[in-house]
Parts: sequence; C-alpha cells; structure tokens
Amino acid sequence: MSEAPTVGAAGSATLGTDRLVSTEPKLPPAPGLPSGLLKLAFVAARRPTTDWLTRRYGRCFTLRVPVFGNTVVVSDPALTKQIFTTSPDVLHNIQPNLSRLLGPGSVFALDGVDHRVRRKLLTPPFHGKSIKAYEQIVIEETLREVESWPQGTEFATLEPMMHVTLNIILRAIFGADGFELERLRDLIPRWVTLGSRLAVLPSPSRELPWTPWEKLAQYRREYENLVDTLVSRAERDPNFEDRTDVLSLFLRSSYEDGSKMTRGEIGDELLTLLAAGHETTASTLAWAFERISRHPEVLRRLVAEAETDDNSYRQATIFEVQRNRTVIDFSGRHVAVSAYELGEWTVPQGYSVIVSLNQLHENPEMFSDPDRFDPQRFLDARPNTFAWVPFGGGTRRCIGAAFANMEMDVVLRTVLRNFTIGTTTTPGEKWHSRGVAYTPKKGGRVVVYRRNAPTNQC
Repeated sequence: MSEAPTVGAAGSATLGTDRLVSTEPKLPPAPGLPSGLLKLAFVAARRPTTDWLTRRYGRCFTLRVPVFGNTVVVSDPALTKQIFTTSPDVLHNIQPNLSRLLGPGSVFALDGVDHRVRRKLLTPPFHGKSIKAYEQIVIEETLREVESWPQGTEFATLEPMMHVTLNIILRAIFGADGFELERLRDLIPRWVTLGSRLAVLPSPSRELPWTPWEKLAQYRREYENLVDTLVSRAERDPNFEDRTDVLSLFLRSSYEDGSKMTRGEIGDELLTLLAAGHETTASTLAWAFERISRHPEVLRRLVAEAETDDNSYRQATIFEVQRNRTVIDFSGRHVAVSAYELGEWTVPQGYSVIVSLNQLHENPEMFSDPDRFDPQRFLDARPNTFAWVPFGGGTRRCIGAAFANMEMDVVLRTVLRNFTIGTTTTPGEKWHSRGVAYTPKKGGRVVVYRRNAPTNQC
C-alpha cells in the first residue's frame, strides 16, 4: 500500500488523502495454459482464440501475446466506454502500432498534444459536407469496375471492391492521375497485402536483405517518390486553390502557429488514410455482397430503396454487416501512467489494453441473437456508441469513418441500380485473415445480371 497516485477512468490523479490506494497490480484472470501454446494459438488463429478465451474467462482477461506483450483484453461495454473516454495522456496509442509501417509522420505515431493538434488539422476534409463532393468519383469508379463483371457466372467481389476503393482514394485523396495514378494502382495493392501480413509480426531491428521487410522498404521508397511528384505538381497547379483532393487540402492547411505539415508528414498521412480505408472498406463491401445474397428479404428491401432517394435501410444494412462480419477485430491502447484503474482492476504501466471489437459485436446482452444477420435492429435503434465500434472509439476513432460510410453507401446503391444480385442457400463464407483485416474466405462470391444500361444517378 502507498499514497502514490493512481489514475481512473477520466485520467485524473488522486493522492488518496482520505484512504490508501493500492498501486499493486490487480489484473484480470489469466489462462492457466503454457505461454508458448497461447502465443502460437494467438498468431495462428487470433479470432477463434479470443472467442474461446472470452467464453472461458469472461469479458476481461490477461494475456501475453506476441508483438504487444502483456495485454488486458476487454469486450465489456462499460469497460470499453471507460477506455475510449480515458484521457489520451493516460492511455497512449498501442505500442508498437501501424506507424512502424506507415511512417513517423503518421497520426498513429503521435500521442498527447501532438496527436490532438494533428487530428484537428486532419479532420476538416472528412466532415459530412466536405465528403459530399466525392460522391461522383465513387459512382464513376464503381461503374468503371462493374462494366467487366460477368453475368450469370459466380465471381468473387473482394478483388473488384479492392480496385474500386483504391481508385477512389487515389483520385479523391491523392489527387492522382496519369502516370502516377497507374503506378500507384500497381504499387499499393502489393504494399497493402504485404504490409497487412507483416503488421502482426515483430519488426526486425534493421532492414534485412532478401526478406519481406526489404521488399516493403522498396515499396515505400517508390511510394515516396510518387507522392513527392504529386505534391510538386499540385503546388504548381494554377488552380491549386480550387483543388478538392485531400492532398491539396493538406498543403493549404496550417497549424495555429502558422506552420504547415512537411512533405514527409503529408506522405505518411496519405498512406495512413489509404491503409485504413482501402482494404477495410473493400472487405466490408465484399462481406455485404456475401450477406445480402443469402438474405433475400434484405436484398428485396435494398433493391426497392435503391430506386428512391432514401438510404435508411441501406445504412442499417451497412451497420449490420460491420457488426455481424467485423473486419478489424481489435482496437488497442498502451498504459502510460504508473497504474490505471480499469473497473475493478489495476493495470500497471507498460501493459497493452485491447478492446475486442468482434466480441463486443457478438455480445447477446447488447445484440439479441447476435449470430442473426438483421439490419432491422439498426432501424429500431441507433448503434450503442460503446457496443458498436467498427471504427474504434475515443480520440483515436478512425478519421475517415464518414468517408468510408459514404463510399459503402454509394457503391451499394450504384450496384443495386445496375444489377440484379442472385440469391443463394449455400452456407455463409468462413473468415479469412489477411493479417490485419478479415475477409470472406472465398472473396464474397455472387452471381449478377445486368438490369439496364449503366446509370450515374446521384
């Protein structure tokens, strides 16, 4: 026992003048299994391992996992709320994080004041009114991709959706065209695929020749050269002040002291937006096609609504896909203070705290019959802020959440207006881990038939 300060949910320190406050760790239960076995299970099958541990030890348990070390895993909504509302000065971003792949200028690399200032600078381009301007790009890229879709023959939607989301990001966010657009179209899928697989593995202390890490570094150097060209071209553009791509908006933005983001920081942030919004959005769309093709009544309502200006049922369907087939399975923090009071537990400095998003989304106390795919649940009530968290939560909630939601909404509307999607009674596709994201194992396979000539109705 001591009078050293501890930190609670709001992040305020108390010296315990009226009572003695223990700073001794009081950790949630830990599995009584060999550490090596648990580590192997977590690497080989992270999601089913977490599912089993939750059933066995409850919605808060302690684990030692590769990369993140000593970790408390949470899937209780009340504890999730506490974590997401705790001061970022108390809970930093999880270590290590994606900044080791995205670069030191990424918002993932920042904490405290630096993080707050950067987020304030990044937020304006992703307000609802701002992203409305990008809808036509989404329609154009969707129509361009679906032009080659086979009719009457089953095919996987994941790869086409990867093409669509990548092209949208390269045009709307990077402002790319011509040679640079084609080079990025070729480079980014290879970078994202390799980066996703390496993100869940420890990083080497130095670049090793003839390894995937060296290949990733080569991709990075080519990317930086292309972004440097795009920045220079934007700055020379006589219509620079009127450009709406996010790269140009970043170039025109400045901090309160008048300083601007460096080219390196802009490149890292663009890559962050791409990595966060390309594979995840495409994977969710592939799951959407996989889900609605197996639920004829849902599909019927979506088709009817797509002929109108309404999108309430389509939004509910997107929310339910994100809940029922969660693409990103955890959101993490790092305890930066000497002791963090998490509910009844005391978590010591240096521990990771991971919120299991898929376990939250499958909690029967928050979502009745959670295995059932039912968009109606999101028409009857809005998602609970701390039970439905596909974009994470708190000050580190995905900046591009509104942009991704607009993308998914417009892509689905465009496809539904132009194609009839066949239904199937085959079992749902199993999960497939791509490292960071979870996709349909067979790629979200569907059969479609063209309804009419392509339309770009807004």
